[in-house]
Amino acid sequence: MDSTTLILVAIAGLFVGYIIAKFMEKGKASKTIANARKDANSILKGAKIEGENIKKDKIFQAKEKFLELKAEHEKVINNKDRKISEAEKRTRDKESQVSSELAKSKKLNGQLDNKIKDVAHKEEFYTKKQSELEKLHNNQVQQLEVISGLSAEDAKSQLMESLKETAKTDAMAFLQTTMEEAKLTAQQEARKIVINTIQRIGTEEAVENCVSVFNLESDDVKGRIIGREGRNIRAIEAATGVEIIVDDTPEAIILSCFDSVRREIARLSLHKLVTDGRIHPARIEEIVRKTEKQIEQEIVEIGKRTVIDLGIHGLHPELIKAVGRMKYRSSYGQNLLQHSREVAKLCGVMASELGLNPKLAKRAGLLHDIGKVPNTEAEIETPHAILGMQWAEKFGEKPDVCNAIGAHHDEVEMKTLISPIIQVCDAISGARPGARRQVLDSYIQRLKDLEEIAFAFGGVQKAYAIQAGRELRVIVESEKVSDDKAAQLSFEISQKIQTDMTYPGQVKVTVIRETRSVNVAK
Repeated sequence: MDSTTLILVAIAGLFVGYIIAKFMEKGKASKTIANARKDANSILKGAKIEGENIKKDKIFQAKEKFLELKAEHEKVINNKDRKISEAEKRTRDKESQVSSELAKSKKLNGQLDNKIKDVAHKEEFYTKKQSELEKLHNNQVQQLEVISGLSAEDAKSQLMESLKETAKTDAMAFLQTTMEEAKLTAQQEARKIVINTIQRIGTEEAVENCVSVFNLESDDVKGRIIGREGRNIRAIEAATGVEIIVDDTPEAIILSCFDSVRREIARLSLHKLVTDGRIHPARIEEIVRKTEKQIEQEIVEIGKRTVIDLGIHGLHPELIKAVGRMKYRSSYGQNLLQHSREVAKLCGVMASELGLNPKLAKRAGLLHDIGKVPNTEAEIETPHAILGMQWAEKFGEKPDVCNAIGAHHDEVEMKTLISPIIQVCDAISGARPGARRQVLDSYIQRLKDLEEIAFAFGGVQKAYAIQAGRELRVIVESEKVSDDKAAQLSFEISQKIQTDMTYPGQVKVTVIRETRSVNVAK
């Protein structure tokens, strides 16, 4: 509390004492007033003492604050003086450095002038020497002409003749080296021929299954096909060698057999029986025999049409029949006749490219898989390439054709140039994207991977894998990709494909950038 507050408290005490004195008795009033005055005097004394103490404290705090501010001010002044001294020192160092650099430059200028003078003297000296050398050279040429009895032109012509001989020798060595390099690149050129052949001879192939579905007009026919106690269905299975499955499938029965010829005979026989309506074991055997003869005639007709389409002449009737039977046989889901036709076309094109006999190559290509349609159980155990070669030899085919048939799976040694062509074209037809079932999934996945690689780059709007995955066309946004960037993008995509993917042949990457300006006339 300060002195003013104490004074106010004392006045309040006096006022209270006065009030109290008014309501008390007179005897007590004087005593109370005296006590109040004593209390007031003591309070005033205490207030004065406390006020003095507070005043001294305030003066002491003010002195401390002043000393603190003074110390901070001196510290700031000292820092500024130190910075000024450091700046002056740096300035003096720079001045001394500049002075030393000026002295060095003056010294270097003097040295440069001296070097220029030296170069001028040397140039003059070399000019004199060159003139002297020219005179000496002319003298030597004149002396050589006198000694050899030849003029300079005659000597030059003789030198040219000798250089021509040397150049011819070098040219022959270069030609030999070039031929060796061409042999090394022959495989690459052969791949180009194969790719061009595939692009020209690409056809869609049918896929055959081991099961056929025979549709019925109503489920009532199923009971007639089964017969009393199953005698009809047993007779059909015994006559055709086909398993007939009758289940809950509405208006259909299933014919199951690995031999597609038998399956076709059973299908046609059932169709005739159901159409005729007379279904019993004797009738079944008769219809099956007639159908077998019909199928045999159809097989011969198919073989003849195939041979005529391919332009092959003089083929033995048994071989024609074997060609027709290939229609009802599949290999890894690929129809055998279509595969053989494709191989024959490929072989003809490739033989023409290589300067060989295309007709002979077509013949071997068509017959290379005839061993896959054996006639007897004993022939099944023989590898189809060896069996086909034996048939070709038996029915009078040329040795080149026989060797190509037997060697297309390396069972026998290749002895003619047609043999590797047959082997290569067989592999091409089997590995062609989409030809066989197990290849189809990987082929589709490869197309998706190509497009995903293109979309991984910025600015790509659309991407299409075409030509069986051998070309990738990328359409970019003209606002985001410039012409120079388009060329760089094509290179980067091709490198990414080459690094991350496995694929046959080559993949061409084409980046298309199109700019359009559109206005509307109203």
